[in-house]
Amino acid sequence: MIAFVAILSAIIADETILSEVIAFATSFGVVIASSAILVVVIALVAIFLVGLLPFAGNGILATPISAYDAVLVYPVAIFILMALGLNIVVGKSGMLDLGYVAFFAIGAYTMALMGTLTGLNTWEIMPFGIAFAMIAGVLLGLPTLRVRGDYLAIVTLGFGEIVRLVVLNSTWSKGPNGIANIPMPPNIGPLEFDLFNQKLFFWVVLIMILLTIWMIRRLSVRRPGRAWEAIRQDEDAAELMGIPTLKYKIWSFTLGAAIGGAAGVLYASKNLYIAPEMFTLNVSVLILACVVLGGIGNIWGVVVGATIIGYLPERIRFISDARLLVFGIVLVIVMNFRPDGLLPRKKREKAIVKKGVNK
Repeated sequence: MIAFVAILSAIIADETILSEVIAFATSFGVVIASSAILVVVIALVAIFLVGLLPFAGNGILATPISAYDAVLVYPVAIFILMALGLNIVVGKSGMLDLGYVAFFAIGAYTMALMGTLTGLNTWEIMPFGIAFAMIAGVLLGLPTLRVRGDYLAIVTLGFGEIVRLVVLNSTWSKGPNGIANIPMPPNIGPLEFDLFNQKLFFWVVLIMILLTIWMIRRLSVRRPGRAWEAIRQDEDAAELMGIPTLKYKIWSFTLGAAIGGAAGVLYASKNLYIAPEMFTLNVSVLILACVVLGGIGNIWGVVVGATIIGYLPERIRFISDARLLVFGIVLVIVMNFRPDGLLPRKKREKAIVKKGVNK
């Protein structure tokens, strides 16, 4: 359902498809005043359908072992949020980050420590989790973003492992035992957060996803987005054109870190317990796979990819350890037939890139 809605939302982003939809509707006598009205209608319908997903757990979407609404929150929704953040770094700016789980861990441990020691609630701690993740992004970015390609990937991989090893061997983080009794978010009016009924958790993460998509789309059509596009296509040419590449790369890295930190805060308050083993390299690889499978640089493709990677292993969990083999085979088949992802970047954008290369 989320994948279907993401594909529906992709229609909104393509003016050509919108024009064809309007022409098709007009041929049947349906009058649509403008594409803007159609965009609003499709967006509202899509959001409404996604909001109903927690109530669809008794049918074909049901997960056989894990609670369906819990799976919707984590891994599905939080994977989507994290993949959107990583897509800013990998898809928009063209930088390979293999240590994205570090920012997720920083947000989670911020929530765990401040929640258990200070008595602050999730919404009061959220700005701190985002801020600490952004600071970590700047501190990592300043010395390392001057390197590129595989070298940058190795550095970020090392950073992710350093964060995990620090919390694993520190007394303040309770080492491998982790931190328990993390407080749940306070109720929102008559709506109560419940560990055994996580609909409200899902709606909160959904709001975060919508805000993130709005922010990314706004930035993409402004100076930062244009700078990221230039850096992704040819960083040397971007520098020659006068674009301060290091500034915009750090900006990209910091925004991605902020989203990862926010996801970590939500995850810790939902899970009520965290430990270093939850923030391994596997998480970074899975989030990167979400971006690649969906389509690097395409927001809606990332949503589709994260939905599949988050939901499919839980849906086939009844086949035990063989589910990982099945999951891997499915990914290999999909990437063989769709090497650019399920929803790749627009063809006209690829044509511009190819034309520039030929020159």
